[in-house]
Amino acid sequence: MTLTHRLALILIAALMTTAPALAQQPQGIQRNGQFIDVWNNRGGNVLQMVQTRQDLANSGRQVRIRGYCRSACTILTTLPNACLGPNARIGFHAPRIPNTQIIPPYVDQIMGQYYRGGIRERWFGGWNRSMQMQVISARDYVRLDPETRICDSIRP
Repeated sequence: MTLTHRLALILIAALMTTAPALAQQPQGIQRNGQFIDVWNNRGGNVLQMVQTRQDLANSGRQVRIRGYCRSACTILTTLPNACLGPNARIGFHAPRIPNTQIIPPYVDQIMGQYYRGGIRERWFGGWNRSMQMQVISARDYVRLDPETRICDSIRP
C-alpha cells in the first residue's frame, strides 16, 4: 500500500463519523406512509450517505426524491426502490472536505460507482472535479440515465 493510499484512508476515516441509521431520520429524509421522501437533502458526508443508502434500500418502501437533492444525496438516485419527483432538481459537484476547496482522494470514485449511463459519464467527465454545482432537472436526469424513473405517485 502506497503512502498516498494510506494517507487517503486516514483522511477518509477522519472525515467519517458513526453513520446514522434510517430510524434516526437523517436531515431531509421523512417516512410518509408507504413512502420515504427525501426532501431538499443537502448531502453531507459521503460515507454516511452510503450507509443511509443501504438503510433505504433495505426499508421495503419506495424512496421518492423530491425538491433539491445535491452533493452526496445524488447517490440515492439509483436505488432500486427510488424514483424522482417530477419537479426534483439534482445537483452535482466535487466532493470536498467541509469548508475547504480540498477534494479528498477516492471519494469521487465512491460516489461514481453509484451512477449510471450519461450521469456517470458526466461525473467522471468533470463534475467530480468541479466546485460549481451542476444542477439538472428530474427529466434531464432520466434522459441521461433511462433506468431512473419519475415517481407515478407524485403529481407535477
